[in-house]
Amino acid sequence: MNKKRIFIVDDHPLVREWLANLINQEADLVVCGEAEDRAHARQGIAETQPAVAIVDISLKGGSGIELIKDLKSSCPDVAVIVLSMHDEALYAERALHAGARGYIMKRETTKKIIGGIHRVINGELCISDPIHAAIAERFIDGMPIMDQSPVTLLSDRELDVFMLLGQGRETKQIAGELKISTKTVQTYCARIKEKLKLDNISELLREAVRWEEQRQRS
Repeated sequence: MNKKRIFIVDDHPLVREWLANLINQEADLVVCGEAEDRAHARQGIAETQPAVAIVDISLKGGSGIELIKDLKSSCPDVAVIVLSMHDEALYAERALHAGARGYIMKRETTKKIIGGIHRVINGELCISDPIHAAIAERFIDGMPIMDQSPVTLLSDRELDVFMLLGQGRETKQIAGELKISTKTVQTYCARIKEKLKLDNISELLREAVRWEEQRQRS
């Protein structure tokens, strides 16, 4: 049987191992590679040209959203599924807009994850049930899914910076992780403060930590 190749991108080795074991048990699927960061993912996917890339939102050295945008332009035939623990209301629409063909929560059953891979291979979209409900509610109300919090006003890159601030990273660390200059990080911080109506850097840091703690509990 001509097995469909799957590439795994996740910054947790145990998650990659779990997914690889799960996928390799399927008669028609095989894992062709894996990566923990955006740079190695881009290289590995370009070399192996898998049918599907499974991508987490949070990666070492960059955001999964940015990787999805990269792949949409550089490897358009590779279908991307986001497998994430992050709050769907905040990240799902961003991932789909960036070019993902699926968004599945890590808490889903293994049957649903494998089923989602097969659906995407067959050219379908695969989205967790709560996301379908949120999308339906948006169309009924005529309002965006993500109108619940000012954080949803942030761009994808601003959200990356905000999340890293909440995790205790300093400006130089954020610059190194996102591979941008410290001045660019400072510019993003200024934009975030303006969008969230915060007066100073102390308020920004407090709000980022509060939001990250809340996100981790969800």
